[in-house]
Amino acid sequence: MTDVHTHYVPRGWPDLPGTGPRPSLRVDGPATATILLGERPFRAITDSAWNADVRLAHMDAHGVDRQVLSPTPVFFSYDQEAGAAAGTAAVFNDLALEIAAGAPGRLMPFCQVPLQDTDAACRELDRAVAAGHVGVEIGNHVGDRDLDDAGVVTFLQHAAALGVPVFVHPWDMPESPRTARWMAQWLVGMPAETHLSLLALVLGGVFDRIGPELRICFAHGGGSFPFWIGRTDNAWRERHDVVGTSTLPPSGYLDRFLVDSVVFDERALRLLVDTLGAERVLLGTDYPYPLGEQAPGSLIRGASFLTADQRDLLLGGNAEEFLGRPAREGAG
Repeated sequence: MTDVHTHYVPRGWPDLPGTGPRPSLRVDGPATATILLGERPFRAITDSAWNADVRLAHMDAHGVDRQVLSPTPVFFSYDQEAGAAAGTAAVFNDLALEIAAGAPGRLMPFCQVPLQDTDAACRELDRAVAAGHVGVEIGNHVGDRDLDDAGVVTFLQHAAALGVPVFVHPWDMPESPRTARWMAQWLVGMPAETHLSLLALVLGGVFDRIGPELRICFAHGGGSFPFWIGRTDNAWRERHDVVGTSTLPPSGYLDRFLVDSVVFDERALRLLVDTLGAERVLLGTDYPYPLGEQAPGSLIRGASFLTADQRDLLLGGNAEEFLGRPAREGAG
């Protein structure tokens, strides 16, 4: 099995460049720590975020052959000046390689880039890939700029030209009193953010400009986009004066992106497979965070509607295509 959606946090890093509250780590014990934003606690973590041995033990217990290690989005630094964001990206990208070095071939690092500056983002992608990163994780927007922004599109074209897979993670969800309860930013804001950015790729004409050489995967099952594809197609037909900005209706681009399987319910997984096809869904868990799938692959393994061949695709075969690397012997 290959898990394409996990995160890492190094066990400390130097002071980061930039202004305002910058991320730091307070080590609370041998296996516990807290991410701080300035003086404010952001998230409690354990050594599963940085200790390769702990991570590998969890993988072995659940039959996971490979994990993609992606940055925790709070480190993206898209709100910083480009030079500071580039410096921050370099710090975390180099530390990610140190974690992955504990299990070469099993822990596969994805880098981060200063996406607010296209040239700097392309330079850091080049540097990180040359150093050993096998892909890149980006946030789904940079301030008010979505994935159809000209600079972001240029970066995606660069990643496609390099053959580097792109993993898109929602982040920086809008805050309001209505989303302050019940983790609504995560339960409502995250699916909506991903939906909006997939619309940007489709209706913003990005898929019309970038060919299928772009390998791009969206976290959390593509958010609410797969569920509402009929509504967007209907809007494209009935309000073509407003929505008809792409060559094809939105459903015509369902073969241009992938999604992970972090949806927790067999009915939702069936919707993804029915809508996108079994070849477009990849195992993901959001490890090591508590809103992730705690037993990797359990939803896919237990899904009664999947054939054996489809199950193999979701658990590992599709990841081979996305990552562009052969799976370890016995994977899947």
